[in-house]
Amino acid sequence: MNLTASQTRMDAGRGAVSRGSRGIPARVTRSSTSVRVAAVAAPQKSVTEYERPDANGRFGRFGGKYVPETLIPALEQLEKDFKEALADPSFKATMDGILKDYVGRETPLYYAERLSEYYKTGDGGHAEIYLKREDLNHTGAHKINNSLGQALLCKRLNKQRIIAETGAGQHGVATATVCARLGLKCIVYMGAKDMERQALNVFRMRLCGAEVRPVHSGTATLKDATSEAIRDWVTNVETTHYILGSAAGPHPYPMMVREFQSIIGKETRKQCLEKWGGKPDVLMACVGGGSNAIGLFHEFVNDTDVRLVGVEAGGEGVDTNKHAATLTKGSPGVLHGSYSYLLQDDDGQIIDPHSISAGLDYPGIGPEHSFLMDIGRAEYHSVTDKEALDAFQLLSQLEGIIPALETSHAIAHLPRLIAGMQNGQRVVINCSGRGDKDIGNAMKFIDLSGAGKQ
Repeated sequence: MNLTASQTRMDAGRGAVSRGSRGIPARVTRSSTSVRVAAVAAPQKSVTEYERPDANGRFGRFGGKYVPETLIPALEQLEKDFKEALADPSFKATMDGILKDYVGRETPLYYAERLSEYYKTGDGGHAEIYLKREDLNHTGAHKINNSLGQALLCKRLNKQRIIAETGAGQHGVATATVCARLGLKCIVYMGAKDMERQALNVFRMRLCGAEVRPVHSGTATLKDATSEAIRDWVTNVETTHYILGSAAGPHPYPMMVREFQSIIGKETRKQCLEKWGGKPDVLMACVGGGSNAIGLFHEFVNDTDVRLVGVEAGGEGVDTNKHAATLTKGSPGVLHGSYSYLLQDDDGQIIDPHSISAGLDYPGIGPEHSFLMDIGRAEYHSVTDKEALDAFQLLSQLEGIIPALETSHAIAHLPRLIAGMQNGQRVVINCSGRGDKDIGNAMKFIDLSGAGKQ
């Protein structure tokens, strides 16, 4: 089953796919893997005027529901139950208690003194660099914030079977962990290629009692794992909840994931006020599907004096065919139930992405990121595999913090970012995960045989 326009409807049937009203794209051409949609003008609304998302699950022209008919009732019920849960003090109290005592929140806002000194410019100006330490969460990444929230919602829905997709394995580990904690059955779909380069996380998932199902189709990476998870959900929608790991997919998932991850930005605001009595000048995060970045950004979207910077995977270079820089080089289309930017050719066929980082190896992006870029509120850049590997080593050697290869992409953009900053300005980088999972992969590219020798 391919989730194309011929098998779906949009906005729960309130408008045909070809219809041009309410911001719906006027022309759609079909393909076996995606839907190519004609470009339409970006909305001329300020951030503060924009209701995100609207009643149809749209962020400006992006988002919506492009899914099989059988999923529409499940998505509508999920949205209803999600909003009721957020309004229920007991749900919030339960979640806050587990986040504190089990996950280990709040995570520190750490001043990276040596990293800041390293990037001091020749004229004496430099930025103060802070790391929001999501790598210190239980399971080692930001992913557990969302997995926990959705698993508690699943319990509220009286569903006992959970499915998930994973790329780098961190969302899979987080989901397997919270399912063990809450007594839920867990099945994780993972690309066979990703299983090879993330063998440690595969073992961790299985150790927590999850079934990890390898996906061999396509590129055997995150895109294909997501497709298999959706196929499972369509087949078993009555008994199963799909914990989607990124701020992508059909409405209400981008809104839900953002809400559960927004704790990152809320804590960051509080900690900035405590440390220096103000806001950061720049927020920066790596961007694959976009959950860690939107979790950091969301609290500050209406603070237009705070720059929002996302960093994508440039792979072997954005001018090659081996990268995952969706916003840098992509165009609007539909993938996995949502209208957003994606990597596709002129016929609407998905272009296989590439990144040394399994968590960024995805040809799409969350619709809210597409919206923020289109209205000019956030900026998005890319760095190469080599630059990410260099940053992976640099943070390890200067701060004793081994970052995930995903996070390393954000670290790698620092030289370009700081070159345009003034002395004393502050950058907060979301340290979205720790790099233990990437050691085996990194060893193939980094030679440390002479390390420490004078």
